[in-house]
Amino acid sequence: MRMRDTFIKPMHPEGRRFVAIFAVATLVLFLIWEVLGWIGVGLTIWCYYFFRDPVRHVPEREGLVVSPADGIVSLIEPAIPPVELGMPDVPLTRVSVFMSVFNCHMNRAPIGGRVEAIAYRPGKFFNASLDKASDDNERNSLLIEMEDGRQLAVVQIAGLVARRILCFTQKDRILATGQRFGLIRFGSRLDVYLPDGVEPLVAIGQTMVAGESIIADLAASEPRRGARAE
Repeated sequence: MRMRDTFIKPMHPEGRRFVAIFAVATLVLFLIWEVLGWIGVGLTIWCYYFFRDPVRHVPEREGLVVSPADGIVSLIEPAIPPVELGMPDVPLTRVSVFMSVFNCHMNRAPIGGRVEAIAYRPGKFFNASLDKASDDNERNSLLIEMEDGRQLAVVQIAGLVARRILCFTQKDRILATGQRFGLIRFGSRLDVYLPDGVEPLVAIGQTMVAGESIIADLAASEPRRGARAE
C-alpha cells in the first residue's frame, strides 16, 4: 500500500518535540482527571497530524505552477510584491492560499528555479485569511528565478496562532517544483505572485493540495478561470 493511502502519515522532525510536550502534558492531565487526559490524547494526535509530511505527486510538465500549501484559495487580486525582495514596484496577480490548523503545513516550491533572494520581515499576527495580513503580518519572502529569466515570488505569512516561520532553503539554491522549502507553525497563509501576464487557473474557495494542485500554467494563454459552488 502506498504511504499516502495509509492512515499514519510521516511526521516532519520539527514536530517531534511538540508531540512530546503534548504527550507529557496528557499524562499529567490523566493524573488530574481522566476526562482531561482523553482530551489531551486528542490534542496530541492533532499535533502529530499538524506536522505530517505526506508524499506528494508533483506534475512534471515544464511551466506548471503548483500550490505551495494545502488549504483554500482565499484571495486572487493584483498586488505589489514585498518591497524587501527588490522587485519592480508593479502590481502582479497574487494568489493566496489559507491554511487552517487542520491542514498539512509543509510548504513547497510553486515552480522550479534558483532562489534569487530570501527576505524575512517581522510583523503582527492578524488572522491570515484577512487581506491586510499580506502587508502587516510577520512574513518570509522568496524570489525564485526560472531558467527563462522570469521571476515568481512566494511568501510565507504568519497567522493569528502562528508564531514561527521556518525556511529550509538558502539563497542561490536550486529548487525543483514541489520541493519542500519551509513550514509555518499552527495556522498561516502563503501568497504566490505570478509573473506579469500569467493568469491563475484557480478560483476563490478552491481546495488546494501542496505540490499537486496547479495554480497557473506559464505556457498557457487561456483567460482567468471562474468557478461555481454546487
